[in-house]
Amino acid sequence: MMNAQWECKAFNELDIHTLYDILKLREEVFILEQECLYNDIDDIDLSSHHVWLYQDKQMIAYARIIPGTTDEYIKLGRIIVHRLARGKGLGKELVQQSIDIAKQLYTPLRIEIAAQQYLQLFYESFGFICKADPYDLDGIPHIDMTLHLL
Repeated sequence: MMNAQWECKAFNELDIHTLYDILKLREEVFILEQECLYNDIDDIDLSSHHVWLYQDKQMIAYARIIPGTTDEYIKLGRIIVHRLARGKGLGKELVQQSIDIAKQLYTPLRIEIAAQQYLQLFYESFGFICKADPYDLDGIPHIDMTLHLL
């Protein structure tokens, strides 16, 4: 994006306004737009790094990088683009930024995601492969996918 600056910070580095914008964007898309009632504030944020992009003082893209239970892998989650910013390639930019940042922060052997099933081909374009059958998560079909880095 033109003149836009991706940012990434650990939870304890977030200022209250950025945290508010993260939670607001996640609520707008996952809970209201997708009509999915779930516990978004799940304590995983506390150990995660957060990646985001603002445009005109509005957060338009966000993802979190979650440490794995071993050093071998990390997870990407809450991958989101504001509805008004979709269709412009921002999702691809967000995922690539998240992968690049995760590799710098953790040097994992693989990256895992629980993707909404309709986005399977999108994630496959980055090299992610399915590792299990689809399943229901909060009323939305999901599929576990892995990107092998070595």
